[in-house]
Amino acid sequence: MTTVSVALGVGPNASGAPSGPASSLAGAAAAARRRAAERDRSRARHRARVDGRERRRRSDAELSQIAARGRRELGGSGIGSPDEASAHEVIAWAVEQFGDSLAVASSMTDSVLAALVSEQLPWVDVLFGDTGYHFAETLGTRDAVEHSLDVTIVDVRPRLSVAEQAEAYGPDLFARDPEACCRIRKVEPMRDMLAGYEAWATGVRRADSGSRASAELVSWDASNNLVKINPIAAWSDDELVGYALANGLTVNPLLNDGYPSIGCEPCTRRVAAGEDARAGRWSGVDKSECGLHI
Repeated sequence: MTTVSVALGVGPNASGAPSGPASSLAGAAAAARRRAAERDRSRARHRARVDGRERRRRSDAELSQIAARGRRELGGSGIGSPDEASAHEVIAWAVEQFGDSLAVASSMTDSVLAALVSEQLPWVDVLFGDTGYHFAETLGTRDAVEHSLDVTIVDVRPRLSVAEQAEAYGPDLFARDPEACCRIRKVEPMRDMLAGYEAWATGVRRADSGSRASAELVSWDASNNLVKINPIAAWSDDELVGYALANGLTVNPLLNDGYPSIGCEPCTRRVAAGEDARAGRWSGVDKSECGLHI
């Protein structure tokens, strides 16, 4: 058995100064403060650059043509083919084409897509649909992502609070008309927000469900009138989790508690062994999508 020597840092250092746990902690704290300060400066430089220019949104016809070109350049021989572009290649193309007019949508199930995009586009806007019905774990994941990645979290909220919606439509609309609830609290607010961008990157994967099995890497999103990019469409569940673990990325703790697909708390349940990953969403109702991706 190989013996590993571990320095505990309790004796004097080469200069004779104490190098015990206290000095180690002080050094780590100082390094953390320096990283935080540089991060704040980087964020400020980005905001000054973005706020100081006028963003011109190209026409739908122009963007549709860019989407068609991206599909040809990145799609290889077809959906699922070995010569499809990698996630990093798709993101590099998207950043080159759209720059700060690219947004990332995140349900805060994990932070993989946000991390991948922010590597090539620091302080990218990450749109989080804050419906007012999220699990506490999802809100905690949102906060952790904001503090751990070089991204700009944009909370996308509906016009009506939960209480105002109950007053206007009656309590628990999600139980009586989940389509209407999703439209009011998620689809319409996100659609309004997306109008300010030329493209959005989503975490849609073909492994999510049968309805997503044919998801393209790049397409024209006619529902929202912008280019839709699915960089990790080809990734399996194991690839997603493996990347998050290998890179120390934040994931929603509910993933380890029987929730492979996480939405609003009232409309999400644990999934039993052998069930489809999205079987826990709107269980008992003929509904498998909130409406953003259809």
